Amino acid sequence: MQSTDLGNKESGKIWHRKPSPATRDGLIVNITHSTSDYYPKVLRFLNVAFDGLGDCLIAGDHQGNIYIFDLHGNRFNLVQRTAQACTALAFNLRRKSEFLVALADYSIKCFDTVTKELVSWMRGHESSVFSISVHASGRYAITTSSDTAQLWDLDTFQRKRKLNIRQSVGIQKVFFLPLSNTILSCFKDNSIFAWECDTLFCKYQLPAPPESSSIVYKVFAVTRDGRILAAGGKSNHLHLWCLEATQLFRIIQMPTKVRAIRHLEFLPDSFDAGSNQVLGILSQDGIMRFVNIQTCKLLFEIGSLDEGISSSVISPHGRYIAAIMENGSLNIYSVQALTQDINKPPPPLVKVIEDLPKNVPKSGDVKMKMTSGRVLRPARCIESKTQIRIVKQDLIGNLENKENELSDGLNKKRLQLLLKGYGEYPTKYRMFIWRSLLQLPENHTAFSSLLDKGTHMAFINLQKMYPIKSRKLLRVLQRTLSALAHWSSIFSDTPYLPLLTFPFVKLFQNNQLICFEVIATLIINWCQHWFEYFPNPPINILSMIENVLAFCDKELLQHFINHDITSQLYAWPLLETVFSEVLTREEWLKLFDNVFSNQPSFLLMTAVAYNTCSRAPLLNCTLKDDFVYFFHHRNNLDINVVIRKAYHLMETTPADIHPDSMLDAFVALTKGQYPVFNQYPTFIVDFQTQERERIRNDELDYLRERQTVENMKAEVDQRRLEDEAWYEKQEELRKAEEARREMLLQEEEKIVQHRQRLAAVKRELKMKEMHLQDAARRQFLKLQQEQREMELRRLDDEIERKVQMRDREIATTARDLEIRQLELEAQKRLYEKNLTRNQGAFAKEFREDANAYRQKRDFEDNMFHKLIETDQTHSRNAQKVIEENLAKAEEACLNTDWKIQTLHKQKCDDLQRNESYQEVTKLLQKNRRQEAELLNAMMEEESEKWKEAEEKEFHLRSEKKASALSDASRHWFLRQELGAVLEHAGRPFSKEDASWWQKEQAVPGSFSRASQPTSISETVPSTRVSLSRSTAEWDGMEENLLKKVRNLRQRLTTQAQSRQLSHSVLAT
Repeated sequence: MQSTDLGNKESGKIWHRKPSPATRDGLIVNITHSTSDYYPKVLRFLNVAFDGLGDCLIAGDHQGNIYIFDLHGNRFNLVQRTAQACTALAFNLRRKSEFLVALADYSIKCFDTVTKELVSWMRGHESSVFSISVHASGRYAITTSSDTAQLWDLDTFQRKRKLNIRQSVGIQKVFFLPLSNTILSCFKDNSIFAWECDTLFCKYQLPAPPESSSIVYKVFAVTRDGRILAAGGKSNHLHLWCLEATQLFRIIQMPTKVRAIRHLEFLPDSFDAGSNQVLGILSQDGIMRFVNIQTCKLLFEIGSLDEGISSSVISPHGRYIAAIMENGSLNIYSVQALTQDINKPPPPLVKVIEDLPKNVPKSGDVKMKMTSGRVLRPARCIESKTQIRIVKQDLIGNLENKENELSDGLNKKRLQLLLKGYGEYPTKYRMFIWRSLLQLPENHTAFSSLLDKGTHMAFINLQKMYPIKSRKLLRVLQRTLSALAHWSSIFSDTPYLPLLTFPFVKLFQNNQLICFEVIATLIINWCQHWFEYFPNPPINILSMIENVLAFCDKELLQHFINHDITSQLYAWPLLETVFSEVLTREEWLKLFDNVFSNQPSFLLMTAVAYNTCSRAPLLNCTLKDDFVYFFHHRNNLDINVVIRKAYHLMETTPADIHPDSMLDAFVALTKGQYPVFNQYPTFIVDFQTQERERIRNDELDYLRERQTVENMKAEVDQRRLEDEAWYEKQEELRKAEEARREMLLQEEEKIVQHRQRLAAVKRELKMKEMHLQDAARRQFLKLQQEQREMELRRLDDEIERKVQMRDREIATTARDLEIRQLELEAQKRLYEKNLTRNQGAFAKEFREDANAYRQKRDFEDNMFHKLIETDQTHSRNAQKVIEENLAKAEEACLNTDWKIQTLHKQKCDDLQRNESYQEVTKLLQKNRRQEAELLNAMMEEESEKWKEAEEKEFHLRSEKKASALSDASRHWFLRQELGAVLEHAGRPFSKEDASWWQKEQAVPGSFSRASQPTSISETVPSTRVSLSRSTAEWDGMEENLLKKVRNLRQRLTTQAQSRQLSHSVLAT
């Protein structure tokens, strides 16, 4: 059995060597998952599921780690971390790389094992999902919880149907029948219904089980052809239903130790056409028994009472069984290994006797061939007579042939001929041939009794002396050496025994019995007289080797003697390690094929042959270290040459020095019990044993005394620590008492200080209260004073605002006059331009235009006189002119190029108008001095406005709004002033003038646009008269407004003084 720990690895191999499950348990591998965190723990597997092919499975643990195991490719991979326990798994979907997992939050998720991404997330259950059944096509899936079952479409991952039941009934399981379109629903009241998947039409209902059976169904299983339903529960009875006939046809009673059935599953078979006959039954004791439902015979079982099974799943092709154990690990079983004894063919009925190649058979050479084929009838001859062949065997055999006969029908002479021909035995049959040559008895009972004695004291610390990487090899070596030491006590003191046994242990590590018996046979036969001079090397054996070496190569022996090299250096290292240090594995096996096929003296001859074949490098060695290195390391030497040399020495060595004369013949181990091995100086071994026992007893006494001293020392230290702890505790209590007293005194002082501070705070609060009342009174008086000052400031602001308003209106009126002059100049230039362009046509129509101009001039003179008398009409016309000029300013902002040219022309016109204004101001210097300054300021402001209009359009729009407001105020002011002027002049406003004013207001500037003045000199007198009258009116209006402002300020001042006086009187 192999064991694999997943640890923190996300991928890796499942097993590290080819699995070879035993027939006894069939276990391939045991998989565990442990963490290497600060607190190591084992993560328990909860669910497992195979894919549709049966070569891959997925398993999830209680932390949500989901692994995929590829049993065919020997790989495992971590495919998802869901961070919560999975309650059910399904891996047989239509898309082979996808699987379904039900989680502890009642949801079902679909993941992809290749991309490791979430494919879909399905919700709808209100309790834990414990079963997922997938349709044979892989398109639909049924998820079952305790209260409902839901049918899902796996193409769209949408829920198609939901099975709702009464809470008192409950669902046991809902699943698809294999290779069918039928859904089987099983409820807790033992009712079972079959439904059509597409229409959900009820096909049939199974009748209730017999009343004599008190079983409550909990687990179910269906054969692959969907004909038989197995149901079980908390009972040792198992019901088998025929779904085609809808009736119960068999009740199987399990053994009495089975009290409840936890899981059922049929074992698939490739040759039963889906009518599965073997049913796996998992009972409450954790053992899963596989029973033939037809013969009711127990075939095999997995699990045990110590290692119970919690749940299991069988692959679709029936090759593997995945079982989750009660300890949380995952076991993979091989069904082929478990059913090996069941499927074994019966023994052959026919025995065919074959002759030897020669016509005359010899006695003892008859072979029997066992075949399991069909019976071959004897061929009939032409005469239709049956020829009967009689085999005769001599009763008295040859003694030599009897000695060469081995067990299992082998012959030693033939094996030796085969060995001489090929140089070695076939690798496939080598172990079998060795067992036959050594005639191993295979005493299982005797060997088990030696193993039961445990590890010998001499080999407990074997790993320190021989650090071997493989733990298994070290364990087998330790057991073999312990068994040898228990067999004979001398082996516990033999220092070279591990070197002698190690190559055999490495060769037979999977069969310890054969390993022990091979080593024991080697020691009894090929290691004769090795222990007579114990603990020294076998001097007698080494003397034999030295005599043979002196016979075959005196020069080499003399070289050894000259350099003080004894047989303990050139022969004993080869013997005590049985040539394992100087030969490779293949060479060593080839050598021992010849050693076991010959007499015990062949091993000694091989040591001599190794030296003689290596004479050239040995003769070149002069240092002792070189000789030591040579006989402890591999050398460039052909083992076939060494073996041929050994055979040559076996044949040519004289009988007086031949080892055969001093060594006994081969003796096999006895059957039943192993022979007693006492070919060693007993008194030395016993003395060493006694000395070792005495030393061990002394050591035990010393350890006991040391343990007693340590216990007394520990007790004294414990008492000393207790006394120190008591004194420290008393000191801490005293200090704590003093600290408590100091704390009490400090607390009392703090209380007194708190009381003093509290009294001071009370006094401060009283003082603050008085100050606050005084401050509130002062603040109230200050607030009243500030209110009065605010009223005065508000009155001053209102006066200043009215003054500024008057100034703005005056400036607006001046700008209106200037704009009117600009319009007249523009009209003049336009007329002159048209006059020069159309001079020919103008000459012809001059008289008519002159008459029209005289009429227009008369009309304009009348109009201008009326405008002088009534400034209301003039203000209205000025307002219209301002609006037109503002529109032109906006138009200038949009068309900058044209406006720039127009601005230059207007500047030129402004200069001309300034000259005309200067002439007018010379005539009216005394009365119009202030008006001239106002006009100059208006001209400067006009130039600034034109520049701002060119720079920013937004500023022009804001000026337009301001102009509109000023026009409105000016309009209102001029209307009032016009009424005052009319009253002062004594010229009442007639009805004709009123009608004329309305007409001019409706059509502003119509005549000015239609007519073109011919000369600026004709309009100058009317302009001068209007300017003189307007300045006089403005002067009077200004004086009246200043008088009103002075009166208002005086009234406000007197009111403020009277209020302040009254408040001061109240305060005092």
